[in-house]
Amino acid sequence: MNAEDQKRAAAARALEFVSAGMKLGLGTGSTARHFVDLLGERVRAGFDVVGVPTSEATRAQAENVGIRLTTLDETPELDLTVDGADEVGPDLSLIKGGGGALLREKIVAAASRNMIVIADDSKWVPALGRFPLPVEVLPFGFGATRRAVERLLARDNPQGQAVLRTANNGHAFVTDGGHWIIDASFGRIADPARLAHDLAEIPGVMEHGLFVGLAQVVILAGSQGIRVVERPSGAAAR
Repeated sequence: MNAEDQKRAAAARALEFVSAGMKLGLGTGSTARHFVDLLGERVRAGFDVVGVPTSEATRAQAENVGIRLTTLDETPELDLTVDGADEVGPDLSLIKGGGGALLREKIVAAASRNMIVIADDSKWVPALGRFPLPVEVLPFGFGATRRAVERLLARDNPQGQAVLRTANNGHAFVTDGGHWIIDASFGRIADPARLAHDLAEIPGVMEHGLFVGLAQVVILAGSQGIRVVERPSGAAAR
């Protein structure tokens, strides 16, 4: 299987965890798109679920394939979120936000009883940090916020950089919430929970891409087939 086939296979396995009547968080990104497509096929065949999308792109896709949608204001507690990840560590801590939807993704995941991550097995890493960590920030006071992130970089990875993400037009990439994203190259993150706490303490940081204690199950698809990994007992819980 190529990478897209692997992503679709992981998405198909995740459907086995979905029961009729569930309230679902619908993730964002290339792997989550496969899940939404496959879920839409079941919905059009009569399967009844309701979803909360984690981005405007996912909202448009879900509406197009016929999935009934709600909001967290109307449905504040969800049964399950299915989403992708940019990296997955051995304790199922994640880096997310490559697609720019990390704030909404984390709000929806935190409102869910369970979170399943679907990915190809290239996303499994011995330690988080190879992928630059997305940090969603307010445009107001951007320079001060970036300097505060850079101070953490100087502590953890002196060679790291905090780079403003740009769109194809060369201007700052703007999230669905109207924020900007700093991609911070922390390198190997020895203590994701500590870094998550330190980033959250910075005024101007709206959210960061470290998802600690949220994922219960990760479904990895590779050339050898599907591997299902559950969070180790005793690992951090939210």
